[in-house]
Amino acid sequence: MVMMEYGNMQGMFRLGQARLLRDYENYLMEEERSRNTITKYMHDLKSYFVFLQGEAVTKESLVCWKEKLTQGYLPASVNSMLAAVNGFLEWAGYPQYRVKPLKIQREIFTKPEKELSKEEYIRLVKAAEEKQNCRLALILQTICATGIRVSELKFITLESARTGRAVVDCKGKKRTVFLPGALSRALQKYCREHDIKDGVVFCTKNRKPLDRSNIWRDMKRLCCSAGVEPEKVFPNNLRHLFARTYYRMEKDLSRLADLLGHSSVTTTRIYTMESGVEHAKQVDRMGLVVLRI
Repeated sequence: MVMMEYGNMQGMFRLGQARLLRDYENYLMEEERSRNTITKYMHDLKSYFVFLQGEAVTKESLVCWKEKLTQGYLPASVNSMLAAVNGFLEWAGYPQYRVKPLKIQREIFTKPEKELSKEEYIRLVKAAEEKQNCRLALILQTICATGIRVSELKFITLESARTGRAVVDCKGKKRTVFLPGALSRALQKYCREHDIKDGVVFCTKNRKPLDRSNIWRDMKRLCCSAGVEPEKVFPNNLRHLFARTYYRMEKDLSRLADLLGHSSVTTTRIYTMESGVEHAKQVDRMGLVVLRI
């Protein structure tokens, strides 16, 4: 809490936004927040400061910003941005300025146009192979077969391919990810063919882990030849496919949360959501409509 150092909110702003953001960023780093989280928080805070146009932070200004956000962002995105500013205000010693998040009714089904099917996933892998991009084909399979985040690909090493397990460290929490036998063999074969003697499997020529934006871009390039809508093609959707497939087999939400590295099963429920097509089939199979037309 920094209220005593700055005196009041107006005093804080006299010292300048740059110092405020720098101090808060240092605080987040000390709290061992992930780099992606810190980057997002800083972006959201700067967005709020731009909205203020030099005026001091007040509860009223934050409410107005919240209303403006609702006009251009989805509720979940609005709440994420509000959380960034609320956290900053808590740190600064002004919790009374915080605003409540939007109330969101939990979705039961996901949108069909966003759900990646297993068949579409297979077509993406084949499209990558046909383009002779064996690295991308293997990346798709590694994410989908293990459920790891695209940012966790750096923990897939030659050693993990040999042992069949990788220790993933995300936000200070470590978990063991098991690699299917077929995937382990494919990774080892890839390493042999590309003269990778140790370390990270998916890397640049300089042996640095691949950037997520490059992976995202390469995946999008497969859409046309694979016949898959671009809205369905992004790394995290492979994680969703892993989650839905596992849950259909095991019906163990708590275990799935552990596999995905979630601290709450509430988050995991989002990953197991389906479009409702299967639910419609189940309702039909119940046979509770007596009249025959």
